[in-house]
Amino acid sequence: MAHSEEDILAGLAEIVNDETGLPTDAVQKDKSFTDDLDIDSLSMMTIVTLAEEKFEVRIPDEEVKNLNTVGDAVSFIAQAQA
Repeated sequence: MAHSEEDILAGLAEIVNDETGLPTDAVQKDKSFTDDLDIDSLSMMTIVTLAEEKFEVRIPDEEVKNLNTVGDAVSFIAQAQA
């Protein structure tokens, strides 16, 4: 089932909140995972794994390095569901 980008953003915000304790409203499309949200590579892999389960998509390891911003992740998940 395809989710809207708003649903994906909200879902990612919940995952990031659970993993890092960041408030969900801090997770916005223009935020960088590393620079703005201070998410390290280990937490990022956990977030990716949880997002794969939540949205029923596969995010290959080689793609993770391209997901610099929350918006990148939202777009990738939206396209992976299509």
